[in-house]
Amino acid sequence: MDANLLRQYLATVYELPTVNGPLRASMDGDIVTDPSTLPELLTKPFVVLTAFNPRSMLLPRKVNDARHNVMRDLLILGCYRVEMCVGYEEDPEGTWREPSWLVHGMERDEAVAFGRVFRQNVIIACRNARPEVVVTDPTCDELSKTIVGNWRVRT
Repeated sequence: MDANLLRQYLATVYELPTVNGPLRASMDGDIVTDPSTLPELLTKPFVVLTAFNPRSMLLPRKVNDARHNVMRDLLILGCYRVEMCVGYEEDPEGTWREPSWLVHGMERDEAVAFGRVFRQNVIIACRNARPEVVVTDPTCDELSKTIVGNWRVRT
C-alpha cells in the first residue's frame, strides 16, 4: 500500500456515536498501555464500513447514497447493530467526508468480505482495544494485510 494513502487512513478522524455524544478518534496515536483509559466504545469489537467511492473512484452522490443504503440493509438483515458514523480530514481546509457504518460485533473476516463486495481499499476493525486498517483490495496490497494503529481521542 502506498505510504501516503496509509498515512491518510491512519490520520482520518472518525466521529463515532456513543451514549454520551459523538466520540472523535483517529488511529495515529501513541501506544495505549492501559486500555481502561480509553472510552468504552474503543475497547469493544467493531468495524467501520462504507460503500462510498469504490477503489477511490469518485461517484455521484446519488449513486454513493444508494450503495451505502444497500450495505446498511444487508448489515441489518445479518442481525448487526449498525449506527451512522463519518470519517473526515482534520485539516480545516479539507473537504473530504465519507459517511460510514459503525457495525458492532462483526467478525473481521466477514467485514473483509463486505469490503471486497463493495470494492473498498480497506476496512477499519477494532479488536482488543486496537484499531486495524485491513486491506480488502488485492490490487492495493496482500488481501487481509493488517496495519495496527493506536487510538488517539480527539477533542
